[in-house]
Amino acid sequence: MATPTQANVLETTLREKGWILGRNLQIEYRISQGDTNLSQAYARELLALQPDVLFAVGNTSMAALHAEHSNIPTVFAMVSDPVRMHYVESFSKPGGNVTGFTPFEPSLGGKWVELIKEIAPNVEHIGIVYNPEPGNNSAAFRKSIDEVASKVGIASIETPSGDSSDIDRLIRSLKDEPNSALIFLPDAITFVRRVQIAALVAQCRLPAIYALRAFCDAGGLMSYGVNIDKNTAGAASYVDRILRGANPAELPVQAPTEFEVVVNQKAARQFGLQLPPALVARADEVIE
Repeated sequence: MATPTQANVLETTLREKGWILGRNLQIEYRISQGDTNLSQAYARELLALQPDVLFAVGNTSMAALHAEHSNIPTVFAMVSDPVRMHYVESFSKPGGNVTGFTPFEPSLGGKWVELIKEIAPNVEHIGIVYNPEPGNNSAAFRKSIDEVASKVGIASIETPSGDSSDIDRLIRSLKDEPNSALIFLPDAITFVRRVQIAALVAQCRLPAIYALRAFCDAGGLMSYGVNIDKNTAGAASYVDRILRGANPAELPVQAPTEFEVVVNQKAARQFGLQLPPALVARADEVIE
């Protein structure tokens, strides 16, 4: 896991299914903070314990487990494109020892572009923010981002390179580029650092849209995506089923059916932006 808070959802869901820590359930946690090297080391540690089920919340964690070629049943909760990453054969028939829940829907990238243009119509330059290290999910969203960007007057798209340290450089590089904005892909590194990230974005006065609402709670402008707790709880229900004998190859990967829009009026005022009334009216939550 990237953060300890995700453990609460896992434990609560399993408790509701009859699993009691210390009685009929043991959980070994490794909290990676989204760090690639740490995730790889922790993956090897957990595999050495030979658990009944492995549980990976995000892309970095799942990539680390996959690299070890384990045969242990594995459930993921927030992996964006499990087919392209070769974790499963298809959504309907995973085919191996891996299954789970995904926040991925191909059109999401384009929707983020549309929403950022709705908030800041003059935007011409976009930075796509994610951890560029192995296991990243950028390709999952890039096609729809490019398709919509070409239709709405986006002149350039910047992405990070090398390692996670390039994220801050990318954000700062757009500070002095007029009519710039940011799109944050779902990513463990930025999620863990969301308070610092939101502060840096505010300092650079860049309109930004995030994939997860926790960024708005941390001061971010707007989010559009799945509810991470619902995805984690759904994945935890798959852990329960596997512990009771289900075959992960026969548990279909669950794609999202609900997306939530959250807008932060306080952040909008700090940016000197007037959020469109129609957008505020259709938001699932407005932070004042």
